[in-house]
Amino acid sequence: MSPSVGVVIPTRGHRPRQLRAAVRAALAQDYPGPVEIVVVVDGADPAPVIEQVADLLAGRAMALRSTATPERGVRVLGNRLAPGLPGARNTGIAALGTDLVAFCDDDDQWLSGKLAAQVAALSAEPAAEFASCAIEVEYGSRRIPRRAGTRRVTHRHLVRSRMAMVHSSTFLFRRGALWVDESAPGGQNEDWDLALRAAGRHPIVHVDRPLVRVCWGGSTYATHWADRIAGLEWMIARHPELVRDPRGAARIYGQLAFHHAALGRRREAGRWAWRAFASRHGEPRVPIALAVALGLISARAVLSRLHHHGHGI
Repeated sequence: MSPSVGVVIPTRGHRPRQLRAAVRAALAQDYPGPVEIVVVVDGADPAPVIEQVADLLAGRAMALRSTATPERGVRVLGNRLAPGLPGARNTGIAALGTDLVAFCDDDDQWLSGKLAAQVAALSAEPAAEFASCAIEVEYGSRRIPRRAGTRRVTHRHLVRSRMAMVHSSTFLFRRGALWVDESAPGGQNEDWDLALRAAGRHPIVHVDRPLVRVCWGGSTYATHWADRIAGLEWMIARHPELVRDPRGAARIYGQLAFHHAALGRRREAGRWAWRAFASRHGEPRVPIALAVALGLISARAVLSRLHHHGHGI
């Protein structure tokens, strides 16, 4: 029998169209095992979201969990733990009794075959606890695939690079193996931390086909510069190995330089840019951060150009 899968979709209730698309895509997976979806509403009244999901299910000739078939159930809950994304994810995990847990952001969509391919890959490696897959970045009218070039993502991979394709909306893992750290400031980097901890236990099984469409440009966190700084400092404190690798250190220092520059903190931007350059002379974020610090280009314009090509800072 195929293992049961629980899907946690956090939302703040402000993207009803995207949420419906995310739920619809999870329900439409061609997977023979039971699938239960838990939509967790963070920082808002769950009632409107319950109505949105009920309308969606009614349109599919389905009902809410109380009358749904055992193969496809949907529930809507309020966040019962720490406010923010990590608490919402953990609320969903705690509410599930499934064999496996998967994450999907409310503005992303699973593509056909996602669950079946990942469950097969995980089942083929019994010692593995965690799976990911390649993504398709959607930005405006463009769709850009991001692949890892490997079927196993190691801890070293994630130290040297954030690996955008190891995205939270691709996560599938054995329930009970891992929880999200709710101390992540502003909910920043909780997914990178989770992937690092998972890969430290056993390499992540990776299906290197774009099976999740990730929407960029609508994130509520992308330009929260102070939160992004705090999130990177939190990661360095939790995972000091990140700055022992010269390439990984240069990337993080370059990001810190960029975020400080975006806040107009020229001195701090310059200090982190120098550290990035000292770690790796060819670090591309150094001139970008300095250009933003000098007012030659805005941080938002930089992100827009990078996102156009399927990359982040």
